[in-house]
Amino acid sequence: MTAQLPLRSTRFAATTALVTSSLLLAACSSGGDDTTAGGASTPRSGGTLTFAVGSDSGCVDPQQVGSNDTIYSVRQLVDSLTDQDPKTGEIVPWLAKSWQVSADARQFTFQLRPGVTFSDGSALTAQVVKDNFDAVPKLGALGTLAQGYLSGVESTTVVDPLTVKVTFKAPNAQFLQATSTHSLGIESSASVKLSPQEKCSKGVVGSGPFTLTQYVQNQSVTLAKRAKYAWGSSLWSKQGEAYLDKLVFKVVPEAGVRAGSLQSGQVDAISSVGKANEAALQGVNLQRRANPGVVFGLSLNNSRPVLKDVRVRQAIRYAIDRQQIATTIFPTGTQPATSVLAHTTPDYADQGAGLTFDAAKAKSLLDAAGWKAGGDGIRTKDGAKLSLTVKWFANSATNQPALELIQQQLKDVGVGIVLQQLQIAQLAQVQQAGDFDGLWGNITRADPDILRSSFSTKLANIYRLPVTPLDTLLTEQAAATDAAKRKELVGQAQKLIVDNAYTVPVVELQTQLGVAKKVHALAFDASSRIQLHDTWIG
Repeated sequence: MTAQLPLRSTRFAATTALVTSSLLLAACSSGGDDTTAGGASTPRSGGTLTFAVGSDSGCVDPQQVGSNDTIYSVRQLVDSLTDQDPKTGEIVPWLAKSWQVSADARQFTFQLRPGVTFSDGSALTAQVVKDNFDAVPKLGALGTLAQGYLSGVESTTVVDPLTVKVTFKAPNAQFLQATSTHSLGIESSASVKLSPQEKCSKGVVGSGPFTLTQYVQNQSVTLAKRAKYAWGSSLWSKQGEAYLDKLVFKVVPEAGVRAGSLQSGQVDAISSVGKANEAALQGVNLQRRANPGVVFGLSLNNSRPVLKDVRVRQAIRYAIDRQQIATTIFPTGTQPATSVLAHTTPDYADQGAGLTFDAAKAKSLLDAAGWKAGGDGIRTKDGAKLSLTVKWFANSATNQPALELIQQQLKDVGVGIVLQQLQIAQLAQVQQAGDFDGLWGNITRADPDILRSSFSTKLANIYRLPVTPLDTLLTEQAAATDAAKRKELVGQAQKLIVDNAYTVPVVELQTQLGVAKKVHALAFDASSRIQLHDTWIG
């Protein structure tokens, strides 16, 4: 099925083009997925896929989840209005069979597929879509991604039972791509009426190919195949129901235990395969893809007295040896950051010249800022030590070793780093309170508007940036109806962020999964999360 798109819609789809390397399937032993290699095996229905992930975000509502480990499971519960081709970045039909975008990118009109139902039996209508979008601003602290996508909405209007129109107060070029994300996955009207806390703990009713059967916090998420499902994404190869009968996502925090469980056959796939575990995994496939969006880095609280000084922030930026971190800690193929955006993000602009390792320059900047070398190696000023607390979350095996190496690198120039581990469920609370000097993490999205969501002072302003010309650039790129103009604005924004070290980019996140050879067609989507409708075991 193809979308019935007018010229304007096609042009806006192009603005979200995702330039990626092709999917890499690196087998640790001879052989590979026989469906990929043209083997004779035929896809078969049935079976259970057991997937070990490293963490649980404490929420099973797709509209409120931002951690990859949880997105893997809850993404299977909901469908989106559109989908995004991971190879080309093209926006393609899903629940919406076609759409139109106004010339000024303020109005987006979607024609819905008839016959779609939620797992509670209720029908997908334009009113349900309106109910979803109207409720997003009320999600609270955990709904920041969805809220950012819908910021500036003037109205969502039911044109007829299967046509819905979303109107923004100002041009909003990013919105079409936003409708392909899990954060704007469509939930039933009954789920929309629940409180955000109820949706997190009990889960939601979606129209997706799987339904939630059990959630045990910090232990597991169990899903079952949705009978008579018949409205999948136009990117999927199988029509109708999914192949697999059941999905079980087990929370296994230790990377070595996850790897051992896969190697022994206790599980069928694992998340976050670290470099230390690559060699130990024999007879499985390592499946890799670079994540678009904001790279892994130290996101600084720019309101802290010490970090208000741009020279201190720049010194931290120069003191980090990104290549050493990428090579030593992260999976094979991981690239050092060359901008605040990963190179797979639309409108990425190379800022590598500002992200070089230069310890001497870092020391010079700290000297100029009045921070004197101390006897224990940590600099002091007016009797206070140059010490920062970086909070991090145990949702990736690489987090701790990467931060310990950064800690060492920064100590070499006189900056003390105290590492504080928290649970991923605490992330939203920490961000909202601003209770941090630095946060370690990344944000995945296949659209450069992730910069506005992350760094505009007009939105959540998690990192407490001051009002600067960056705000204007971020607002203007969201309004740009010309692809070339938007690219220029996004490039300028990246340069300002890097030059001023509002955040300190370190490495690009590369998602690496371990997948048993009996598992076929486990595919990455455009945001390097997984789609399991087409997956089968045999």
